[in-house]
Amino acid sequence: MSRLRKAASATEVNLYCVIVNTGAGITTMSSWIYGIAYALFFIFPAYVANAVPVIFGGGRAIDAGKTLSDGRPIFGSHKTVRGFAAGILAGTLVGAAQAVLLQFGVLSDFTPPFQFSVWLGFLVSLGALMGDLSHSFVKRRLGIAEGSPLPIADQLDFVLGAVLFSFLISPPPLQTIFIIFVITLPAHLLTNFFAYVVGVKKTPW
Repeated sequence: MSRLRKAASATEVNLYCVIVNTGAGITTMSSWIYGIAYALFFIFPAYVANAVPVIFGGGRAIDAGKTLSDGRPIFGSHKTVRGFAAGILAGTLVGAAQAVLLQFGVLSDFTPPFQFSVWLGFLVSLGALMGDLSHSFVKRRLGIAEGSPLPIADQLDFVLGAVLFSFLISPPPLQTIFIIFVITLPAHLLTNFFAYVVGVKKTPW
């Protein structure tokens, strides 16, 4: 009889351990899902700001066609005033919409680990475009022609600028920054390839 009780007790303990471990796994998975959601929420204005110039760009180049002492363009003809302005405007409007959703509690149970605001949306958008401009400047200095690839840097330049500019008011935690960089690389490659397939971009990168 005592052996049966011991066996039953052991079974209960094992069952309890399974339940606890399963619950811990669910909690960990849930935290990662929220982590990805927070990262996407933070960087979304930058995604928009970076994509809009591809569609609404054109017109006068930011560098006005001027060159430096190396005989190469400062940024290149594909970096235009209209595209830059459209990117900042679109990214800021998206950031404003996100701030409204948070303020009025539309996104229930969604509490980002950073203070999101219209100003953050603006800075993230501006940082994204400045990062892209800086990247173009470096590529011209290296003698890389417009439209030619510089792997990884092409995909992450705007994200780096967005994150750096966010430090002016409300930077995200390191975990969020890490997730942003991890998800942006494949996401940027896929969206650029899609834009190339539909004819919006001239190159697939």
